[in-house]
Amino acid sequence: MPSTAAMDKDDTLAWLRRISGDIATVTIKRLEDTLPWYAEMPPARRSAVGLVAQAGITSFIQWYDDPQSTPWIASDIFAAAPRELLRSVSLQQTLQLIRVTVEVTEERVAGRGEHLREAILLYSREVAFAAADVYARAAEARGLWDARLEALVVDSILTGEADEELPSRIAALGWHGHGEVSVLVGTTPPQFDVDQLRRTARKLGVDVLIGVQGSRLVLVLGRAELSARADEPAADLPFDEIAKRLEPGFGSGYLVLGPTVPALVDAGQSARGALAGFAVARAWRHAPRPVEADDLLPERALAGDPLAKQTLVERIYRPLQAHSSDLVSTLWAYLDNGRSLEATARELFVHPNTVRYRLKRVSEVIGWDATGPREALILQTALILGSIGTDATRRRPTAARRGAS
Repeated sequence: MPSTAAMDKDDTLAWLRRISGDIATVTIKRLEDTLPWYAEMPPARRSAVGLVAQAGITSFIQWYDDPQSTPWIASDIFAAAPRELLRSVSLQQTLQLIRVTVEVTEERVAGRGEHLREAILLYSREVAFAAADVYARAAEARGLWDARLEALVVDSILTGEADEELPSRIAALGWHGHGEVSVLVGTTPPQFDVDQLRRTARKLGVDVLIGVQGSRLVLVLGRAELSARADEPAADLPFDEIAKRLEPGFGSGYLVLGPTVPALVDAGQSARGALAGFAVARAWRHAPRPVEADDLLPERALAGDPLAKQTLVERIYRPLQAHSSDLVSTLWAYLDNGRSLEATARELFVHPNTVRYRLKRVSEVIGWDATGPREALILQTALILGSIGTDATRRRPTAARRGAS
């Protein structure tokens, strides 16, 4: 004959099955009365959440019949509507749902014995762990997907193959950047802490896209609104200062900051400059860290970078030529004479003070000072490239052929 305990359990199970519908009805009503977020949900999503609550009650009865079924029965609760649950309800809200369901069940079974109440508490713990596991798995899957999508976006920016889908991909990543953008290229550290790098970027008032390409680490930086909890008001920091603050997150070696562009859609131009500068940075023996890509224009031009050549001509040679031919001739003579004021003055038959004045005007027109050794190299490279590209230079071979004929 079955034992008294077994008969009591059978009776309890039969009773639980009879009242399960009532418990589910009271639970749904309690959810509507106590959880504002549940009452405000669209009907379809509210139905999905209610379905999960019902599944929890049914699952408890099955678990009470066979406690060894915990590993799969607890997880099966969330199989009722996993997509709707994860899209519409946060983990905190799910735990609130579990608490309300347990409270209603406890109230309904009060007086049926302490063993039943303990079973409810034990099962609710198992369900809470199951919920945490479901959300952890979802977060992990989303993290992997975001990492792949972020890598794809950064690669599209670096290769300049942006298409009409790029804005939607960036939006899917939660990009909060607006306005100016710059690309920072360096080496990947042996122990790369991507979360720390993101936290530092947020404190500096920028959003960031991160791409790890083997030993190369690429950051796309964009202006972003600071949160109210930011440690310091750094929203107006220039990108070169931001790069200095982010420098510890990179590995040893060169760190190159691309030129600032007005928007994310133009980030490919900044990326091309940063990558070109990173490729030739070793040619500048005392290059600072970080170094701006535009400070490496001579090395980039010598390496055949067409963007560097165009930049040198448009920013230096053409403005000087358009302003005054005397500035161009004075700068040529000054650089050819080893930056000697006296030798330049003798060549041009002017006073050294005139040379000083013209060099000052050069600096005012283009922003570079010819008296410094590094900037002198930049200016001389620009003069050479500008002279090669002038109309007079291009006409010389044609004129010579005409004379010969």
